[in-house]
Amino acid sequence: MHFLYNLAGILETSQINQPSITAMDLQTLTGLFFELYHKRDEKPRCFFAPGRVNLIGEHTDYNGGFVLPCAIQYGTYLVIRPNDEGVVKLASTNMEFRAEIPLAELKKKVTGQWVNYPLGIFDQFSQMKVPFTGFDMLYSGDIPYNAGLSSSASIEMVTAFALAVMTNAVELEMIDLVKMSQRAEHEFAGVNCGIMDMFVVGMGHKDHALFLNCLTLEHKRVPLELNGFKIIIGNTQKQRGLAESKYNERVAECQLAVTYMNQFLPVSKLGEISFMQFYKMQENIPDELIRKRARHVISENQRVLNSVSSLLKGDILQFGALMNASHESLRDNYEVTGFELDTMVAGAQKINGVIGSRMTGAGFGGCTVSLVRAEIVDMFVETVGREYFARTGLKAEFYLAEPSDGVREISQ
Repeated sequence: MHFLYNLAGILETSQINQPSITAMDLQTLTGLFFELYHKRDEKPRCFFAPGRVNLIGEHTDYNGGFVLPCAIQYGTYLVIRPNDEGVVKLASTNMEFRAEIPLAELKKKVTGQWVNYPLGIFDQFSQMKVPFTGFDMLYSGDIPYNAGLSSSASIEMVTAFALAVMTNAVELEMIDLVKMSQRAEHEFAGVNCGIMDMFVVGMGHKDHALFLNCLTLEHKRVPLELNGFKIIIGNTQKQRGLAESKYNERVAECQLAVTYMNQFLPVSKLGEISFMQFYKMQENIPDELIRKRARHVISENQRVLNSVSSLLKGDILQFGALMNASHESLRDNYEVTGFELDTMVAGAQKINGVIGSRMTGAGFGGCTVSLVRAEIVDMFVETVGREYFARTGLKAEFYLAEPSDGVREISQ
């Protein structure tokens, strides 16, 4: 279950959707905060965490592999103020459900509700014995609903960063907040996710992608010089629930592949195996299905390495070709795409001026990411949207993704 963002005034498929909240709206958001919590003489603080789009490197993160995501301009705002009531008060402009939870009950999950994401963070802070007396909290977000753009990580990271600042937990560095957020996702949301989402939400940088080794957490910024191309996210509107999907099944299949390979090569994650090692040893995996899962992860790792090299050389065409190859492997080897994603990607790839298109996120619905020449963006959106609707009966949405900075406090 992801945070259910409810965008008002959705545009037609022939247009690019824009964020529904900007810095100019913070005064309005603060006004809503005071309507909820009163005490207008006690000023709150405002924090923001972005969503993310993964450009390439899919289903490699939990396998200790390489990823290349970037933070985007859509995200989650949190207006927060301490209280001395011994209660954490949680509300959202996007959801009707609200909660007032005594500190002693913060470890309890609220079945089926968005508040489990911040509650997971409070639980992490409690485990670390970070003291606090209570908080008034109002969330507001513009990440498209159920699109696989990391709304949950955005909520977790904005909560973790805000609590670290508000409690003056100076011993906590950004990497600590990232790891806390991943543990919260595992323990409260029940999703065995990798660390990529939280990492780029925390450490994203404007006009850059983030090259991350998910095994060692080594990382570096990679300039995104797109040379006249734009990053367009296409939302299939195919509903997907990550925890209920086959995500955890793929995790288990990859672990089985490691078990097979470990008889001949001492590894703990598929990400430790090079493409050439796998090519020579793949027949040691007797199950063809498990072999295909491993083939995707290990070849995808190599595609990420090649993508970083291409971007550093300014070879955007080669990067686009690698995106196309990534989708093919996700479709044929990892089998996490489905009719809707394949239909949208195929429609994008046949347009002159689109150099790369692939699914992004966990799959089974959600979004695509495409590199589209700037001057044909409107035509791309109209054409792909029309053909996609004709084949699926679903009305796609499209978003222009701007590589952005990570979690931060916003001055009002």
